[in-house]
Amino acid sequence: MKTVCVILNYNDAKTVGRLVQGIRSYACLDRIVIVDNASTDNSWERLLMLQDEKVSVIRAGDNGGYGAGNNLGIRFAIKRFEAAYVLVCNPDVMFSEECVSQMVRIAKNHSDVGVVSAKMADSVYTDWKNGWPLRCFWGELLAMGPISRRIFNSVLNYPESYLSGKKAACVDVVHGSMVLINAKAFKECGGYDERIFLYQEEAVLARRMKNAGYRTVLVLNQEYEHQHGISIGKSVKNAVARQKMREDSVMYYFRHYLHIGKGKQLIAKIWFGLIRAETILGQMAKGLSGIQDT
Repeated sequence: MKTVCVILNYNDAKTVGRLVQGIRSYACLDRIVIVDNASTDNSWERLLMLQDEKVSVIRAGDNGGYGAGNNLGIRFAIKRFEAAYVLVCNPDVMFSEECVSQMVRIAKNHSDVGVVSAKMADSVYTDWKNGWPLRCFWGELLAMGPISRRIFNSVLNYPESYLSGKKAACVDVVHGSMVLINAKAFKECGGYDERIFLYQEEAVLARRMKNAGYRTVLVLNQEYEHQHGISIGKSVKNAVARQKMREDSVMYYFRHYLHIGKGKQLIAKIWFGLIRAETILGQMAKGLSGIQDT
């Protein structure tokens, strides 16, 4: 039962290379597949230099986004290398071999587990939860707001007692920066939604897995490091543009997965506008601070 690691690249070959060098020797990984998502720089040529008996490099015809790129890599891993489990990773993560081995053991021992992840150590967003419930429309709105998600933290997330003192726990949603996916479950649930370019992939995959009868497990005694923003910052550098992209993905999720009507769509647009205004003000403040520092 082979385990293959899939890494999606867009204009970030240096970060991908660092990750590959760190995990190339892991015995728990039978193969590493790098997907170049139609980069516009010299990534393709640089990634080909990493290719050997353990590392394969493939190229997407165009940049269809996070879901399309990862689906391409997962399907390649399943078809070419008969992967039973696929470890999907952002380039800007690092993890131990024991972490992956424990995730794989859980998946092998429980055939109804579709997704396994570990605790995420993020130096930027230290207060982020590692696993959370699938939320209703109102919950998703509150979770988007920097202030509202802190005020309503207790109703948006699992109570601390649910996760404390356990080696692993079943949750609805985990961060998508490093997840182990059961290949059988992937094929049954349809994988990532390729109509979403970026953001909201975690909730979509969670709903698809749950609807297909599969559980998601969070390993609590292992963690991986996520250097937040390194990869996404190179593909979408402007914070306001990233916020607009997030809004489009969340609205798509609301319409196609939560099936909201026009009234709630209007409420969501107003809420998005408030958050975007806060983002713009934050960028202006940073700019002023930069001027004062010089």
